[in-house]
Amino acid sequence: MSQCPICKRPTNPEYRPFCCRRCADVDLGRWFNGDYRVPSFRLEDEETEIESKTSSTHLDPDDSIR
Repeated sequence: MSQCPICKRPTNPEYRPFCCRRCADVDLGRWFNGDYRVPSFRLEDEETEIESKTSSTHLDPDDSIR
């Protein structure tokens, strides 16, 4: 049987992978507090860069291709 990642007691199928509601809430609180993070490779100015590239390649509806 697997162990609860918070308190190391055996897991309960109802709260898997945790043993109880309390441990599940502790884990959720850690996510909300920023204790757990998912790494990102996004650049800080990436969104601005994408917007500038798309606006410069935008075709004017009056410019028809003939």
